[in-house]
Amino acid sequence: MTKQSSRPDKAKQQALVHELVTKIDANPEDYHAYYDLIVLLTAGQDFEQAEALAMKALGKFQQVPQAADLLRYALGNVYYQAESYDKALPYYQQITDPKLKNDAYMMMGQSLMGQRDYQHALVWAITAQEAQPQRLDTNLLVADVLLALGNNQQASDYYQKAFTADSHSGKAAFNVGLTAMVLGQPYAKWFEQAQKLDPDYFKQHQQQLTDIEKMLANQAGQQAD
Repeated sequence: MTKQSSRPDKAKQQALVHELVTKIDANPEDYHAYYDLIVLLTAGQDFEQAEALAMKALGKFQQVPQAADLLRYALGNVYYQAESYDKALPYYQQITDPKLKNDAYMMMGQSLMGQRDYQHALVWAITAQEAQPQRLDTNLLVADVLLALGNNQQASDYYQKAFTADSHSGKAAFNVGLTAMVLGQPYAKWFEQAQKLDPDYFKQHQQQLTDIEKMLANQAGQQAD
C-alpha cells in the first residue's frame, strides 16, 4: 500500500459512503462492508471517522479471527496514511492470518521507513520479499530501504529484480538507472525506458537526477584537485 496521491471525487465518495452505510445497516454482521467503508474513508483522508469506525468494528468482531485481522490491517493503514507510524505498527504486528501476513510485513517495513528506522525496516522488507520474491512491490521496498542506507549496489540488484518481476514498472526502470549512475555504470537506456513507461513518475523525480548529477560532478572535481 502506498500513500494516497489524491482524494476521490467528493460527490462520488459521499454516494459510496451512503451505499456502504446502508449495506452495514441491512447486514451488520458483514465485516467486509465495514472494511470497505474504512478503506473508502481513508482514501478520502477522513482519518478520524475511519479510525472510529475501525475501532468500533474491531470491538464487534474481536472474536472472529479472520475479521479481526482484516480490520486490524485496515486500522493500521488508517494510521499509516495519517503518518502515525508508531500507532500503525502494533496493529500490523498482531496479524496472524496467512493471507494478510505478508502484506502486514510490507506495511511494517513501510511504516519503519516512514520513521527513518531503516535497519528494522530492512528486516521486514526482506521477510516480505523472501515470502514472495516475484512481487514487484516487495523487491521495490527492499531496494528503497537499501538505497536509504546507502547500499547502492545491493539496491540496484533489487531494483533489477523488481524490473524482472514487472517490466512495465517505470519506477523500477528509473531506479535501476539512478543506482547505475551513482555506481558509474551505463544508465541512459534505463531513463529512456522509465520515461516511456511512466512519464509522470519520471517528471516527478527529475530533480533527483539533477541533484545526483551535481553531486557526481562535485566529486569528480574534488578528485581532480
